[in-house]
Amino acid sequence: MQKNWNILSSDNSVVTALAKALNVSEIVGHLLVLRGITTYDEAKLFFRPEITHLHDPFLMKDMQKAVNRIQTAITNGEKVLVYGDYDVDGTTSVAMMYSFLKKQVKEIEYYIPCRYEEGYGISLKGIDYAKENNFALIIALDCGIRAVNQVDYANEKGVNFIICDHHNPGEKVPDAVAILNPKQADCNYPYKELSGCGVGFKLIQAFCQKMKLTFQKL
Repeated sequence: MQKNWNILSSDNSVVTALAKALNVSEIVGHLLVLRGITTYDEAKLFFRPEITHLHDPFLMKDMQKAVNRIQTAITNGEKVLVYGDYDVDGTTSVAMMYSFLKKQVKEIEYYIPCRYEEGYGISLKGIDYAKENNFALIIALDCGIRAVNQVDYANEKGVNFIICDHHNPGEKVPDAVAILNPKQADCNYPYKELSGCGVGFKLIQAFCQKMKLTFQKL
């Protein structure tokens, strides 16, 4: 197979000025400029990020609804199931969310679907498991944005869904309590390329802000 390489170019004067300001080689300056970094202050932000630079999680559509539903689950003593896909993004998402919420929610478990028996994403078997074991809320991570039929099935059984996903939505989104996905057309969250784990992190960040928990807890 023949490959065509497209080599990006940059403004040499901008590269030279930036490299001089940072005391780095022009190769590094060129790479920074290609990433849209053209000033000393922008480079400082890139190389030395701080927690305070994080975007407000409540800029994400449905974030308030998601936090409110988790608070309701805690207040009412409901059982919560953290559900994630079997790939790296899904399992790290589940590990993160479960590790955090087990200190907040009295009854909580996690569920990773079987790749061979249940396939990718939210499965009816997983929803049946939630219903049979009296889980009132499922927090789905790295999956769910296209699980319209599955969420309808869960709603019929009285099981609520919060969906934290980063895949492209379809024409119709599931009828969940909250859908956190910056790729939704009407979502104002500035950064659209979060991983599923990143979306889950923003939910935890929002919960901590609402509950006035320190960032150290996060």
